[in-house]
Amino acid sequence: MVNRKTLVLLLGPTGVGKTELSLRLAEHYGCPIVNCDSRQVFRGIPIGTAAPTAEEQARVKHYFVATRGLEEDYNAGQYERDAIALLDGLFRTYGVVIMTGGSMLYADAVCKGLDDLPSVPAEIRKEVQESYRKGGLEWLQAEVQRLDPDYWEEVDRSNPARLAHCVELSLVTGKPYSSLRTHSAKERPFRIVKVALLREREELYKRINARVEQMMANGLEQEARSVYPLRHLPSLQTVGYRELFGFFDGEYDRERAVELIQQNTRRYAKRQMTWFNRDKEIHWLNADDDYEKNTAIIDALLRDDVVQESDYRV
Repeated sequence: MVNRKTLVLLLGPTGVGKTELSLRLAEHYGCPIVNCDSRQVFRGIPIGTAAPTAEEQARVKHYFVATRGLEEDYNAGQYERDAIALLDGLFRTYGVVIMTGGSMLYADAVCKGLDDLPSVPAEIRKEVQESYRKGGLEWLQAEVQRLDPDYWEEVDRSNPARLAHCVELSLVTGKPYSSLRTHSAKERPFRIVKVALLREREELYKRINARVEQMMANGLEQEARSVYPLRHLPSLQTVGYRELFGFFDGEYDRERAVELIQQNTRRYAKRQMTWFNRDKEIHWLNADDDYEKNTAIIDALLRDDVVQESDYRV
């Protein structure tokens, strides 16, 4: 059925339902799943990152799940190199590989590659890091808004490494970081088929709220307490942990912490959708449709059938 080595990239906002569909697709095609979630790569935080469970990983082989320590520095550039090397090996065995996750930059790194950008002098990096240490995440966010309003609209605003990268390069070049990105795609030795799940916004937000409550019931507070001594690490500057750290610090009560996690997760989902909607290569699938219907659509794409974009937009 598959005429070329094909990476099926399953995208969509957080909470939309990617995990179960990715498992069903991997079982359907008899292939592994490659994770492209920038937080699920870290060990010790499976609840807050909604990482695949032991049972799910027993169903299908997963890559890049809990492979890095929280203290390790890991970014999209490293992920691009690691993922391309992994895929080179996997495609010697499999005709199709499933990749799934919601980290937009990680997905783009695999599909298009990252731009070659100027190096950042040590003094600039030190200056930015010192200002971040004094002013916290709020300082970084304000600087990105000031230096690069366009990038502010798409960046993960809870990711200090990504925010600092923007600030550093904007200071080095005197130009907005977003203007330095050429968006010229690298050639890949495999075909990429992009599909994404979509739900009505109201339904998605209800799912997000319910998922946060389920995470709390599953032990998210205890998980956050276990990593609280490491709260300064970039790997923990993410939704779910920052809000609970504020609760632990006495800034607000537990109920408010849960509300903030829900609110910030909804905001993140909105930014994800903004990013995905710009990508005209994505074929949209209705998450409310049954598995068989969505699989048939993907099967058609893999057969190189002529597909009208409107057929798959919802």
